[in-house]
Amino acid sequence: MHEAETQRAVTAARAIASSLGLSVEDAIVLNNSNKLALRLVPCEVMARVAPIDEQNAQFEIDLAQHLADVGSPVAALEPRVEPLVYERDGFAVTLWTYYATETPVSPAVFAEALEQLHAGMRKLDDPAPRYLDRVEEAQQLLADRDSTPELPDAERELLSTTLRNLKQAIAERHPAEQLLHGEPHPGNILNTEAGPLFIDLETCCRGPVEFDLAHAPEEVSEHYPDLDQDLLRDCRILMLAIIITWRWDKADQLPDGRRLAAEWLAQLRTALAQPHG
Repeated sequence: MHEAETQRAVTAARAIASSLGLSVEDAIVLNNSNKLALRLVPCEVMARVAPIDEQNAQFEIDLAQHLADVGSPVAALEPRVEPLVYERDGFAVTLWTYYATETPVSPAVFAEALEQLHAGMRKLDDPAPRYLDRVEEAQQLLADRDSTPELPDAERELLSTTLRNLKQAIAERHPAEQLLHGEPHPGNILNTEAGPLFIDLETCCRGPVEFDLAHAPEEVSEHYPDLDQDLLRDCRILMLAIIITWRWDKADQLPDGRRLAAEWLAQLRTALAQPHG
C-alpha cells in the first residue's frame, strides 16, 4: 500500500482491535504490499488488512478453521475475538494469533510441514480457483498494454510464449489435482514454538502438488516424496512467468517489484535454456 493508504489501514486495524477489547498501544508493520500485515502490541495480535474491494478474507478464515479442524499446520485465528471479517473506513481486517519467530525453517522441516498441509487439504472439499486461473490472468495482463504499459516488447513476447507453452504442456500431462496453499514460499511459513505453521491462506487454489513446491526453495523439494520432476520443472518456470508478469502490472504495489522482476527474469531465461528431462 502507498503511504497515505497504509496510515489509514493502520488506523482502521487499531480502532477495530480496540473496539473488541484488545489492548493496542502500537502497530508494527510486518509486511506491506497489496495488503498489510501488522503486529498489534501489547495484545500480540497479527492484523491482516486489505481494501474491501481487493480482499478474499472470508475464504481465508473459513479455510483456516477447516484446516485447523483436521490438524493441519496453519496459523490460528485470534481466540479472544469472533472469527469474522471486520470492516472500517474501506478496509477489511482479520485478526490472527501473533507468533514470535527467530530462525528460518530448515528444508527438511519445511517439506514435512508442507506434506502434512497437503494431507489435510486432501480431506477438504472447499471450493477454490484452479492454479491455471493465474495463468489466464497473467495472459490478460500481457495482452492489455494499458495495464502493463512499461513492459518491453521482447519481455512481453517471452512471457506470453512461456505461459502459453507451459500451460499446454502441463495440461497434456493431466496431473492429479488437489487443494494447495498456492504460494508456500519461505515468507509464508513460520518457525514457532508449536512447530512450523503456514500463513496467508487466501492464495489457496487447486492444482498438482508440484505447483506448490515450485514456490518453495529447491532444497525443499529434495525432501518431499514422490514428485514428478519434469512437472516440477515446468511448474517452476510457469510460476516465474506469472510473478514476473504481476510485477509489471501498473497497479502492483510490491516494494522493489521491478528489481525483483529483473532478477526473476534472469532465472526464467536460465531455466528455459536448460535441457528438459
